[in-house]
Amino acid sequence: MKVPGLLAGRVIYPLQERSLRRPTFQYLAEIERSQWLSRSEVEALQLAKLRALLEVAHANCPWHRQRLDEAGLHPDRLDSLDHLRRLPVMTKADAAVNGDAMVWRGVPGGAFRYNTGGSSGQPLIFYFGRWRQASDAAGRLRARRWWGVEPGDPEAYLWGAPVELDKTDWVKTVRDRLINQLVLNAFAMSPARMDAYLDALEAWNPRCLYGYASSVALLGAHALERGRRLRLPKLKVVCTTGEPLYAHQRELIGRAFGAPVANEFGSRDIGFTAHETPHGQMLLMSESILLEVLDEEGRPAPAGTLGEAVMTGLCSDAQPFIRYRTGDMVRLSDEPDRDGRGLHVIAEVVGRRTDFLVRADGTIMHALAGIYVLRAVEGVAEFKLVQHDVRNVEVQVVPGSRWSPTAVQAIDAGLRRRLGDDVRVHVCVVDAIAPEASGKHRYVVSHVALSGGLSQAATTH
Repeated sequence: MKVPGLLAGRVIYPLQERSLRRPTFQYLAEIERSQWLSRSEVEALQLAKLRALLEVAHANCPWHRQRLDEAGLHPDRLDSLDHLRRLPVMTKADAAVNGDAMVWRGVPGGAFRYNTGGSSGQPLIFYFGRWRQASDAAGRLRARRWWGVEPGDPEAYLWGAPVELDKTDWVKTVRDRLINQLVLNAFAMSPARMDAYLDALEAWNPRCLYGYASSVALLGAHALERGRRLRLPKLKVVCTTGEPLYAHQRELIGRAFGAPVANEFGSRDIGFTAHETPHGQMLLMSESILLEVLDEEGRPAPAGTLGEAVMTGLCSDAQPFIRYRTGDMVRLSDEPDRDGRGLHVIAEVVGRRTDFLVRADGTIMHALAGIYVLRAVEGVAEFKLVQHDVRNVEVQVVPGSRWSPTAVQAIDAGLRRRLGDDVRVHVCVVDAIAPEASGKHRYVVSHVALSGGLSQAATTH
């Protein structure tokens, strides 16, 4: 049952956000205006927000205060974005080791513990506040509007959660339905489940379908293999996230669902970062993210040149991420937005690959189903999960300072809950995890081939 769109989008959704003390719709109104500023005006806004963030960090976060003082970087004297480069970059290891000295416990609205998806192979526990949450939600709402999708319009999510597959958070389910969001579990994609998902999508008739790129591609491949011509007359856009979207996946998804495909770029630690427009341009959430693209020497890479994305989260007041090395490789574009916005344009995002995991009963899971298990085990500094066959899994672990023998038991039990009690899990403690022969890192690798036409959804083709 759907709630009328205007009621869901203009009454229920804003009330929900206010009850959670998230200024989502306030920020949405702000960025709807600010996106039409000129590029120089957008950068002036970034500078003002950067000063405010550095003041928060200096006043409330001892680790950042020491960094700023050692760099001679005083927030009240910051008169150029370029001056931020005086500050050394911040790494995930810095955040892992010094997290307590980075957190502002007294941030208005509270600081909430979270952890990264771990797709980089290095799980991270961190804290975020209400403004970070609002920035993420408002950024997505604005991006949906670029495609003609309004708050409260029916949406479907192909998503996973760090809970056991047979558990349901009924409170969240009710809340989702009140704002017209249908959630389908990306961690349980057996053929029968995918048939049911296709039926549910047709019944729901969403304006937007959102999910992990590989999972949406898998569902599309299943529909094509079944010969189903999906009836989704109101679908405006399919939005993918969580990993690179490859050209063959984009074509497959568009063919299966009969709608254009738009990719999203972001991460748990930095948040919603960029989104694709109907012109095929990836626009940065410039009001919330300050993006630097650096070469191997740590210098700004020229537009069009591949470099590492180093980001400052301008809304990350609970635990500031300032000049944070994300590990993602991107290219900036020197062209403007074709609709006239002053937001920065990203030419290309080069991310990391993940694979599907397959249970013995044929259920297909997004790689995050395994990653969620490993990231939750205390003492795991880095990991790589290799599925040799449906009953044999190898986990390479670089132990952290809190590693203990009980972590092996936790990994074994967690993965068997996901993959089946008859799965053998071999945990190997190592000093370092080597990259692939290509030089790239893959943190979940499955040697289990998908059957038939489903192989079209794989990350390589």
